[in-house]
Amino acid sequence: MAIDFTTLNKTSGTGTSGTSTTTADEAGSEDRFLKLLVTQLQNQDPLKPMDNAELTSQIAQINTVKGINKLNSSVEGLSGQFTQMQALQGAALVGRDVVVPGNVLDIAEGVGQGGFELAGAADAVQVEVLSPAGAVVDTFGLGALGSGMHSFDWPTTTATNDSGLRFRVTASNGTVKSTPTLLMRDRVNAVTTSGNTLNLELQNSGSVPYSSVKALN
Repeated sequence: MAIDFTTLNKTSGTGTSGTSTTTADEAGSEDRFLKLLVTQLQNQDPLKPMDNAELTSQIAQINTVKGINKLNSSVEGLSGQFTQMQALQGAALVGRDVVVPGNVLDIAEGVGQGGFELAGAADAVQVEVLSPAGAVVDTFGLGALGSGMHSFDWPTTTATNDSGLRFRVTASNGTVKSTPTLLMRDRVNAVTTSGNTLNLELQNSGSVPYSSVKALN
């Protein structure tokens, strides 16, 4: 397919115009600064003239402002490139499973799976399988576990993912009880960006930021 040089020229023209505007703004800022500096010198007290250090400091300010403006432009450009790279990397996740915060029980081939994260060691961990209405379907213990992420298997002969089962995990260390962070497996259906944030559109959890992903499956 032939390249549309008209489109390329329009794009280049727009870029050049933006650059010219930026340059004009910078030149205007320098001009205003120098006029203010000259006015200050003309109206200074002859008995207390501005010393060389102060004069040098004020002249250096304009270079500082120019440097900050250029730095801001560079950061904005890098931020845009980073977002594009995130989107490209995120596209590779479509169709894959990820582990994110949530309490939906994932059931496949007669086994329900879920996970959780403990902030500290626990000497007793208990899992409750819940119906969609919140009623307890089954309860079982996992014993003592250390801090970090853990998973569990729940055998079933009748339940499927369409059953809508969820789970709850409680932990205790002596008399101190804690509520672990619940984790679930979910399927990535799409990837979107909002500003500088990469979001995953998940099958069960909806839209969640990529930063919420705990692990990839």
